[in-house]
Amino acid sequence: MQYAAYVFDAYGTLFDVHSAVRRHAQAIGPDAQKLSEIWRTKQLEYSWVRTLMGAYADFWQLTEQALDYAFDCVPSANRALRADLLHAYQQLDCYPEVPSVLESLKKAGARLAILSNGSPDMLDAAVRSAGLESVLDEVFSVDQVKRFKTDSTTYGIVTGAFRLPPDAISFQSSNRWDIAGATRAGFRTVWINRFAAPNEYLDLPPARVLTSLEELQG
Repeated sequence: MQYAAYVFDAYGTLFDVHSAVRRHAQAIGPDAQKLSEIWRTKQLEYSWVRTLMGAYADFWQLTEQALDYAFDCVPSANRALRADLLHAYQQLDCYPEVPSVLESLKKAGARLAILSNGSPDMLDAAVRSAGLESVLDEVFSVDQVKRFKTDSTTYGIVTGAFRLPPDAISFQSSNRWDIAGATRAGFRTVWINRFAAPNEYLDLPPARVLTSLEELQG
């Protein structure tokens, strides 16, 4: 095994953040995709701004606030679906290759973990819904340090808990900004670029760029 531990971002990497809206797309109407994109964008913006301000609120609160903002931006969407969408967000679909990839890495002897902005309750619900409890050694939430990624203290959660140097850890994320943060923290990084997004943060490059986690085993 080349790396002692493989650590994964959760939202967008293991779990499809747009699957919550997709489940209710017919009820939402033609602007469902727009609603989902605004919800995700604002959720992340809130996390960065609150970290810069030093005014932490957990990720579930930000997820609720971001959905409310998305509803304001998309008046055609029925606000009566708010509770259904939030419930669906707690049970997001994982990407199809995730279970088999994690099981393969686990069998090879690697320690596996999640490092996520998600609150502990959110992550527990998502992991249980996807049936990933048995393959993960740890689920780390930034709630421990009351800062969001890419603050350097968030990546230190993993190295401190596993008692490993950063270069012994392979970190996988679909978010290029997260890869930049983990690269700066000294991890070996793998950008899961599922949707052929353009590269950025060129001074903080990933070690590998893959289109799915399935290629991680290659």
